[in-house]
Amino acid sequence: MSIFDVDSEPIIMEIINRDNCEPFTTKDTSEIREIMAYRNSSCKKTSLAEATLYPGKCTEAHYHPECEEIYYILSGTGRICVDGEERDLAPGDAVLLSPGAVHQTWNTGADKLVFLCICDPPYEHEDTVMVETGE
Repeated sequence: MSIFDVDSEPIIMEIINRDNCEPFTTKDTSEIREIMAYRNSSCKKTSLAEATLYPGKCTEAHYHPECEEIYYILSGTGRICVDGEERDLAPGDAVLLSPGAVHQTWNTGADKLVFLCICDPPYEHEDTVMVETGE
C-alpha cells in the first residue's frame, strides 16, 4: 500500500465538510452522513460518519461480522445495548463495538442523539446483519 494516488501525487491532506454530505438511511434505520470513506475520498481503510437518531427512535438490533466500530456521542442522550448489556449515553462518551457484537441504540432524550461512527474496515450494508430482538 502506498501514500500515492493513481496519478502518483502524494495525498497530504483531505478535508470534507459534513454539510456537503447527503444523509441516507442505513440498513439499521439510522440517518447517516458518510463524511469520509472510499466512496467520497481517498480514505481506504476506515470510514467516518455522523449518525442521527431522532427523539423516541432507535436503531434495529444488528451486528457487523467484519467491522470494528467506535461511536462518539456529540449531543443528546441515549441508551445502547451491546450483547445484552445496557448503558446510558451522553456527550463525550465513546463506545467500542467489536466485530460480531449485537448492538442497538435508543434516543432517550427530547433532542436529537448525534454521534460519530468510525468503522474499520469501512462501513458496508453487506456487513450489517439484522437480529430479531423479540420486542
